[in-house]
Parts: sequence; C-alpha cells; structure tokens
Amino acid sequence: MTGNTQINSAPFSQAPAMNGHHVYLVEDDDAMRQILHSILSFCGYEVHAFQSAPAFLEQDHIETPAVVVTDMRMPGMSGTELQTELLARGRGLPVIFISGESTVEQSIIAMKQGAIEFLLKPFQRDDLIKAVARGIEKDIINTKELMNLEKLEQRLHSLTKREMEIYELLLNAYNNIELQEITGLKMNTIKDYKSKVMQKMDVTTLAELIQQRSKTF
Repeated sequence: MTGNTQINSAPFSQAPAMNGHHVYLVEDDDAMRQILHSILSFCGYEVHAFQSAPAFLEQDHIETPAVVVTDMRMPGMSGTELQTELLARGRGLPVIFISGESTVEQSIIAMKQGAIEFLLKPFQRDDLIKAVARGIEKDIINTKELMNLEKLEQRLHSLTKREMEIYELLLNAYNNIELQEITGLKMNTIKDYKSKVMQKMDVTTLAELIQQRSKTF
C-alpha cells in the first residue's frame, strides 16, 4: 500500500547466513519494497521482489523453504486475496502481512488461513526478521511432513488387498489370535502377512506402525 515508509531504525546485528532460504516480497510501494529487500538480503535471504500479487503469481516455480512477506492492502489484489489464491493452488506458503491499517475481517481471514504474523507500521526490523525466521522454520516442517505423507502413500499403494486388510487391523492393535479369528487365516499365514506389511511400511514394531500413521494423518 502506497504511503509512509515506516520501519523503526535500530543497529543491525551480525546477520546469519541463510543461503537457500527464500523470501517472496510483495509490496506495491517502491520505497518500502527497496527497504525490506535490503534488510532481508543483509540477513542472507534470497529475496524475490514483486510490485503486485498478480506479478508474483505468474511465477511457474517457487523455491523452498520460503515465506511470503506481503502488504495487506494493495491495488488489484490484496494480501489476503493473494494468500487465498496460494492455498487454492496448493502452495500453502507461510505468509507475513505488513500494513498501515487492516480491518478485523481481513485479520480474521488471514489468521484462519495460517498467517505467521501481522506487522503494523511502524514496526521494528527485529520483529520482521524474527517473523521471517519463524516462517522459514514452518515451511521446512510443512515440507518434511508433506514428503513423509507422500512416502506413506507410496508404501500403502505397494500393499496387496489382503495386506491392506491386515494393515488396517494392525492399526487397531489386534493380536495374532484376534487376527486369525477375524480373517479365518492360519497362524503361519497371519505371521507371514504381518511380516510383509512391516517390511513394506519400513517399520519393525506395531508401535512404530501406529505412530507412523498418526504422524501423517
């Protein structure tokens, strides 16, 4: 949003190296965009700056881990509309909003959609830097969880129909005797299926199998 450029000044501390960590900066005010770019670049982030939300959305590829720093109110597409569009496209990047003013409705929408922070002008540089660090950390965690989910889905697809049946029963902590009663299979066959399920799911104990499922669903 075009207006006063307000970031409270304070001496920079030694900036940590953040190679490979990306900030997508969306700000229509040229002066504010340049200042934010300088601050974040000094901290070692790879900053990708855009004058508008549509310009940012034209990007075919988003580097990760990343966080979006955007003004709340901009011509054409607001910060919350950008956040909504990113979610609709399956790009649930952490978002930090900066604004001179915002409505309660905008704030509620942004928080429900997972906003990391609201920085109301004037704000401290350290508040921005800390918020970006939290956003990057969240994106790293989200990416790891997504990868774990994809691995789990691949393992589940490798199970045969009978193995999937045994897998679902194991998640309910049925013992071998109960499995035999439910499926009508012989004990040796039950043990063989259990072994195959454990091997394909890359776990060694029933507790690990249950924990694996609970962490990803």
